[in-house]
Amino acid sequence: MASDLNRVMIIGRIVRDPELRYTPTVQAVANFSVANNRSYVQGTEKKEQASFFNCIAWGKLGELVVQYCKKGARLGLEGRLQQRSWEDQNGNKRSAVEIVADNVQFLSPRDSTGGDVQIDMPAQEQAPQSAPAPVDNNPFSDDDIPF
Repeated sequence: MASDLNRVMIIGRIVRDPELRYTPTVQAVANFSVANNRSYVQGTEKKEQASFFNCIAWGKLGELVVQYCKKGARLGLEGRLQQRSWEDQNGNKRSAVEIVADNVQFLSPRDSTGGDVQIDMPAQEQAPQSAPAPVDNNPFSDDDIPF
């Protein structure tokens, strides 16, 4: 069976503070909504339209979204669309389409000074430090290169 493509990329603002919950297996899940604005021209009049998307972020990503994002924060989101169906308390069938985030870029400054958001990951999760630069023991100069 061929693989289908299901990717979403969106930039917008968080509509309300993200909510963090934990599953019975103690996995973090954050729920939040993103507003995405679109400008267009109709005749000679410029108009704007807002679309609202429900989003989910699992695990450490969900915890980071809750920690660093508040209502109004601008972010870039990459993920996939997911459809869920369920039956409500009255027996009515309900469904929802939402974005499951794989990657989130924080685009708003963290504080009023305009500084960028810095995410401090625990030491065991940080990328390994690169080796120090090798000492230059190269006997050749740029003039020795034939091109």
